[in-house]
Amino acid sequence: MFCESHAAEYNKNWDYFAGLTAEEAARRAADEEAGASAFRKSAHYQWAGPGDGTRSRDEMRALGALELESDADMAAVKTAYRRLAKQFHPDVNRDDEEAARRFQQVQAAYEVLRRAEERRQATSA
Repeated sequence: MFCESHAAEYNKNWDYFAGLTAEEAARRAADEEAGASAFRKSAHYQWAGPGDGTRSRDEMRALGALELESDADMAAVKTAYRRLAKQFHPDVNRDDEEAARRFQQVQAAYEVLRRAEERRQATSA
């Protein structure tokens, strides 16, 4: 049995499609995607939350940086971004390195979530 860090290292180097042609790999990926569709039904019924597959790991980290729950919508993201940007803005917190770092973190988090929302809108259209 591996500890978490060794399991992550082992899995990082694992190539599930090793030895397959590009066509075989694409077919296998499509077959597994089709078989996993039931796991996405929670999003349809709006049971959003951690682990439902609707948000990436980066999006979850960004929500945490904006002090939001995992089911926050884009309106809540914008509100939190504005509030935190005002709170940590360098013009308000002159010579405060921690506030400057936090301001950059808030900006980056908002960009991650904004781009993800744009991708969702493009795919749903």
